Amino acid sequence: QVHLVESGGGLVQAGDSLRLSCTASGLPFTYYVMAWFRQAPGKEREFVAAISRRGDNTDYVNSVKGRFTLSRDDAKNTVYLQMNNLKVEDTAVYYCAAGAGVAVRRSGYDYWGQGTQVTVSS
Repeated sequence: QVHLVESGGGLVQAGDSLRLSCTASGLPFTYYVMAWFRQAPGKEREFVAAISRRGDNTDYVNSVKGRFTLSRDDAKNTVYLQMNNLKVEDTAVYYCAAGAGVAVRRSGYDYWGQGTQVTVSS
């Protein structure tokens, strides 16, 4: 059974940093593209970032480029989303996702975590 477990969320002030982690089990981690999505209250879930299986290719939504960095540690079956210079509009539940295949993409993921809350106050 596949499990994706997110951690690292919390309440911070604008300009602060957080690092989210997502640890996967029950799947061959190196065969999966990994991604983060987020959903703010009253809004649809949106793509945030994705990383290739080898970790050599990433994609970010424009609103987080230059502030967020996605990385992966295959030895730990874990991806990390480093979020710097957080803004109030980054407030959302952040979800980790895993997708089989090669292409770094913004949709079509197979497995999802339960989410972790990130709240940024002004």
